[in-house]
Amino acid sequence: MYNVRMIGEDTWWLGASDRRIQLFENTYPVPNGMSYNNYLIMDEKTCLLDGVDESVSRQFEENLAHVLDGRPLDYLVIDHMEPDHCAVIPDLVRRWPNLKLVGTPKAFDLVRQFHGFDPTPHAIKVKEGDTLSLGRHTLQFVLAPMVHWPEVMVSYDQLTGTLFSADAFGAFGATGGAIFADEVDWERDWADEARRYYTNIVGKYGMQVTSLLKKASKLDIKEIAPLHAHIWRRDFDQILSRYQKWAAYEPEDKSVAIFYGSIYGGTANAADILSTKLAEAGVHDVRVYDVSKTPVSEMLSQSFRSPVLVFASATYNMGIFDGMRELLEDLNAHAMKNRTVGVIYNGSWAPQAGSLMLDAIQRMKGMEVLDAEVHVTSAVDEGALEQIDALSAAIVAKLAE
Repeated sequence: MYNVRMIGEDTWWLGASDRRIQLFENTYPVPNGMSYNNYLIMDEKTCLLDGVDESVSRQFEENLAHVLDGRPLDYLVIDHMEPDHCAVIPDLVRRWPNLKLVGTPKAFDLVRQFHGFDPTPHAIKVKEGDTLSLGRHTLQFVLAPMVHWPEVMVSYDQLTGTLFSADAFGAFGATGGAIFADEVDWERDWADEARRYYTNIVGKYGMQVTSLLKKASKLDIKEIAPLHAHIWRRDFDQILSRYQKWAAYEPEDKSVAIFYGSIYGGTANAADILSTKLAEAGVHDVRVYDVSKTPVSEMLSQSFRSPVLVFASATYNMGIFDGMRELLEDLNAHAMKNRTVGVIYNGSWAPQAGSLMLDAIQRMKGMEVLDAEVHVTSAVDEGALEQIDALSAAIVAKLAE
C-alpha cells in the first residue's frame, strides 16, 4: 500500500525507511535505521527527483504508481548517482522507454558503470544554470561536485522555492510519519545524527560544501528537500549555520572530547582524572570515549563539535593502541584541522605511543599541541597527577581565549 505526502504545490514525497539496516554503506552504525527520500512533481510533465535504495524499492514502486495514477513518467532527475539513490533506474527505463534522464555528464558515466546499459538515448546532459520546464514548474540546476561525489548537482524549483539538495542537509536515522524537521524535536533528537552524517559522509569536502552554500544563498529558498531524513520548510538556520561551521572545521561550542585506549585501566584512569579536573575548573561539557568500543563515526562527529581534543593511548605492540590508531587515521582521512590537542601516553617499558600519536596529529593542518603532555608509567602516580593538573590548566586557559 502506498505511503506518500504532499510537500508543496504539485510536489509529493515518495520516501521510505529501512529500519533493518545495521550499517549504512556497510561502515557506519545506524541503530535507528535509514530513510530514503525522493520526490515527484506532477505538472504538464511528470518529473521524479532521484530514486531510492533497493531495500525500499517495493514501497517506492507503490508510492510512484499511486501518485502518477496512470500517467507516464516523463523525466527522472539524477541529482546523485550513489547506489542508495539509483537502484531503480533500470526498472524505470524498462517501464517507460521514452523516459528522459536528466543529469551531469559524469552522472551518465556512472549509470553505465553501475547498471551496464547505455543511457545515451535517454540522456539530457545539463550544466551549471541550465533549466528544465515542466509546465508551471521550472527546475534550475546547480552543480555541486564532491558534495560528496563528482557528479552531484542540486535542483531548484523556481515556482515553489524548493531546493532538492541531494545528500546535503540530511541525517542518519529512519523517519516516521513526521517528515518535516518542524514536526519533531530536531535539536534534541536529530542534531547529533545530522552532524555524524555530515562529518562521516561529506566531512572531507568542506571547501566544496562552502561553495554550494554560497550558490544556495543566491536562491530564494522556501523549502529544502534532502535525500535522507527531514525536509526543512522553516528555521533554516538550524541546519545551515551548522553546515557553515562544519565546512569550515569551526567548533560548535566550548567543549572537550577525551578519547582513550586503555589495556589494564591506567590510561583510562588518567582520562577520567583529567575529565574531573576540567569539570572542577568550570568546563561544563567534557565527554570521555573509550576507543575500543565507541564507533569511530561517533568520535569523528564529536571531533568536529569540540575545539579541544585529548588523545590518551597505551603503548601496544610497540605502537599506538589499535582503536586509537584507527581514530587518528580516520581523522586524517577526513582532513580534520584547527583543533587544540592534548596528549596522554602510557608505557610500562617502551612508551612509543606518545611520539607516534604526535606524528599522526602533526599530519593534520592547524593542530596546536599543548606542551603539557602527560606520561603515565603503567599506572597514574603523583608525578603523572601533576602533569594531568598542568594539562587541565592549559586546556582551561585555551578555552578562555
